[in-house]
Amino acid sequence: MIDIKIIRENPQLVQKAAKDKNVDVNAEHILAIDKKHKELSIAVQKLREKRNILISSMKGKPTTQQIEKGKILKEKLEEEEHALKAVGDELKTWLLKIPNIPAEDTPIGPDNKSNKEIRRWGKIPKFDFSIKDHMEIGKNLDIIDFVAGAKVSGFRGYYLKNEGALLHWAVLNFAFAKMISQGFVPMVPPTLIHEGVLLGSGHFPFGKQDIYQITNPGKLESGSEIKNPVYLGGTSEPSLLAYFADKTLAERELPIKVFALTQCYRSEVGSYGKDIKGLYRVHEFMKVEQVVICKNDLKESEKLHQEMQSISEEILQELNLPYRVVQNSTGDMGAGKYKMFDIETWMPARENFGETHSNSNLTDWQARRLNMKFKDQKGIINYCYTLNDTVIASPRILIAILENYQQKDGSVLIPKILQKYLNKEKITPKNI
Repeated sequence: MIDIKIIRENPQLVQKAAKDKNVDVNAEHILAIDKKHKELSIAVQKLREKRNILISSMKGKPTTQQIEKGKILKEKLEEEEHALKAVGDELKTWLLKIPNIPAEDTPIGPDNKSNKEIRRWGKIPKFDFSIKDHMEIGKNLDIIDFVAGAKVSGFRGYYLKNEGALLHWAVLNFAFAKMISQGFVPMVPPTLIHEGVLLGSGHFPFGKQDIYQITNPGKLESGSEIKNPVYLGGTSEPSLLAYFADKTLAERELPIKVFALTQCYRSEVGSYGKDIKGLYRVHEFMKVEQVVICKNDLKESEKLHQEMQSISEEILQELNLPYRVVQNSTGDMGAGKYKMFDIETWMPARENFGETHSNSNLTDWQARRLNMKFKDQKGIINYCYTLNDTVIASPRILIAILENYQQKDGSVLIPKILQKYLNKEKITPKNI
């Protein structure tokens, strides 16, 4: 949600942002609703004033004329208040659909093909043998089982086992320790979350199709059925942010830096037909996510944005995985993003880079939806800025590790930084 003043003062800017982000909104229509809302607000206020004057004029027993006038005023006020609420709800619904205004240096384009490469790190490995993809490697090493996964969980199901499971936890533990060393506060947030939380983070209404809904959310303490929808989180970002919703923080508390390691669930309906095999696009995975809340200072937020980016890049560098950083175009950044960077890690079998990290600055777009504020040193209250970034997500990162570290004899070397977690230097086929 953006400040409605921006829509009032520069509807063309808002309309352009919506067009560039492929969001279907009409700024002029919203302004018309806003105008109606202001007119009704004034009408309701005047009726309340008339009612109060009438009440104060009644001394002793009211006259028949006063009673009749009061009745008419009450009916009219109730009618106008009902209309005001209806228009207010409609206005809020539309405001929730308004995208954030992207940074001026954001590439303009409809999709990821318009993303701008910023830099690369590492050397693309050259193999003197015919390489295998992670699916074949996983099968040969007996560390991934897609057949059993599909039988138990359906399409995109998988099992990690033996060193595959150990490598999965090694990556996550490594990332967890990295965040502690960077001064971030660990949290274990809920992964079952309410609709309001997802509206607040901006995952609703835009990405609702990719979120799993629980059809039998259970019962309340009283024994009655839970009526409000409950969803499975696709990332810990919404629940981490919601912890600070409806709060007014002190400026001295900022920036707040938190992170979480959670199981994540995504239906991938919006990605139907893409990456249908392997570990790249699965329905459930684990992710370490970092979230930062800061004051409404654009320069400070951009500095923090780069710091978060550096953490993610350090992790890939310590894993010695080649990658590139791209700045996302307007059509590939999501409605709420002011600026966004993706890290794409080299995946040899694809002969290309694959997205493994997303780092976003949303300015006050989420904070307005979540009513997340702070009081500065002068006592002025403003909305906070929020940022989020992938620290690591597994098993997707395992694709890059297995494929980049594969050897001619069928074994896979373990990145040095992870060897202490597995107590070995490589994973070998069971028949070697």
